[in-house]
Amino acid sequence: MKFTRRGLGLAVLLALAACGHNKFRRYHGPEVTQIQVYKSQRVMLLLHDNKILKSYKIALGSDPVGPKRVEGDGKTPEGLYYIDGRNPNSAFHLSLRISYPDPDDVKAAKALHQKPGGDIYIHGIGEGDNETADWTNGCIAVSDRQMEDVYAMVKTGTPIFIMP
Repeated sequence: MKFTRRGLGLAVLLALAACGHNKFRRYHGPEVTQIQVYKSQRVMLLLHDNKILKSYKIALGSDPVGPKRVEGDGKTPEGLYYIDGRNPNSAFHLSLRISYPDPDDVKAAKALHQKPGGDIYIHGIGEGDNETADWTNGCIAVSDRQMEDVYAMVKTGTPIFIMP
């Protein structure tokens, strides 16, 4: 009798776990060889060579027009960067770190006697944020569900081209 209750309890726990949402997805399609972001169109494309695999509407920094120059300007960087880190425990669901600032960004900020800032990511929207209005501190945001796909598809080292 005890074995049956344990077995039933284990079965119930496994069933409940299966019902929960797992933010870590698997991707078995073509490799994402580059990311293209078009700030003015609020669009991010994941590409394999020249073929678009996925397209996402995005939110940007709170003052997105123009390139990021200094910490706190609310702008999303422009130029060629790379995905250089992954955060599975992000406050914004999941996130991929963008390699901003590069040496040129640091030099430009120093010329203004300011810091270039940093911690620029592609991330989910997290709790209570808006996925359509520009609200980030310079990051690129998509819905949490979309971020699960992006996180599964994009590897560290992938180039990201951020255009005006």
